[in-house]
Amino acid sequence: MSDTAALLALNQRLLDAIMSADWRTYTELCAADLTAFEPEACGQLVEGLAFHRIYFDVPLHSGRRQATMASPRVRFLGEAAIVTYVRVNQVEAEGGVQSHAFEETRVWHKTESGWKHVHFHRSRIH
Repeated sequence: MSDTAALLALNQRLLDAIMSADWRTYTELCAADLTAFEPEACGQLVEGLAFHRIYFDVPLHSGRRQATMASPRVRFLGEAAIVTYVRVNQVEAEGGVQSHAFEETRVWHKTESGWKHVHFHRSRIH
């Protein structure tokens, strides 16, 4: 498996953990000092994992959920990699399946123990 394919698989594993509220896998893949800009932070830079925890503790809807990376690209910069794509979330709800799209950039850092997710920027596409 190429480095690009391996990193895309790792990024998909992260998205799957988010969609299934798998906090253990999420914390395994993310650096403790993760930083982020995301819609839920209302324009503020979020630092650390504590902000994200509530989204894993809230009960999931009973319907199926999945996240798909559309048009992913990986750029390696030494011991770092930038993964960019449009993330399409599909969530089964009472009225059928709802889809929402986000532009995402995720930064990964290669450590002695493997790749760690260190920063992301997510913007909702309206």
